[in-house]
Amino acid sequence: MERIFKDQMNRTVRLEGIPRRIVSLVPSQTELLYDLGLQDEVVGITKFCIYPDEWYRKKQRVGGTKQLNVDAIRQLCPDLIIGNKEENTKEDILALEAIAPVWLSDIFTFDDALKMIEQLGEIIGKDEAAEELILDIQHNFELINIPSKSRSFLYFIWKDPDFIVGQHTFVNSLLSKIGFHNVCEENRYPQWKETEIQPDCIFLSSEPYPFTEEHIKLYQKRFPTSKIRIINGEMCSWYGSRMRLASAYFNSFLKELDL
Repeated sequence: MERIFKDQMNRTVRLEGIPRRIVSLVPSQTELLYDLGLQDEVVGITKFCIYPDEWYRKKQRVGGTKQLNVDAIRQLCPDLIIGNKEENTKEDILALEAIAPVWLSDIFTFDDALKMIEQLGEIIGKDEAAEELILDIQHNFELINIPSKSRSFLYFIWKDPDFIVGQHTFVNSLLSKIGFHNVCEENRYPQWKETEIQPDCIFLSSEPYPFTEEHIKLYQKRFPTSKIRIINGEMCSWYGSRMRLASAYFNSFLKELDL
């Protein structure tokens, strides 16, 4: 029986029954599929899908998120391919649509992420597990000890040149939810232009650029009055089941930040 869905790009996705051979093209969504119990159904992942380690070691890898091996995906004979508008290229998605139905997420907010979990749960026949996960995430965010006063921040994701997180991003939505205010007024991921702005906090993400403690001194010279910290990029940008770990991580991070 044909099942018809709309993905987060408002594209129509037609499936014949519950998918049994799935290729996942986004690390955070691959982790989600594992946590929803798709041990056997996921047959292909990218080289950046490092969680769970068991899948990374044993599942067929089909290239990088933006450099997919379309022929390798074709040989896996998938009946569903799960991607993301931002993570994957338009050219690859168009090529993959000739192989199998492609469902795309498009996530800018906390609620978008929860909707993605709900929709994928329905598609893959894991409605109850998805609903339980959503409730866990919502509950855990309620346990975060959010500072009473909002603090301003800049969130750096790349160095030389500097790129930062702007408005209309999942990272911005997540940090806003736990009491921070982004001083960047541009959308998406603009290049940082030096100004005299001194936000309360400077966050150096652990990914995609591997900022380390050694970079803190460099940025402290540029932002002498700001608190500068390395922040876990996976916790801030991986929409999906990783969000369930938020309360433990952010409570520890906020305590150390001492706001």
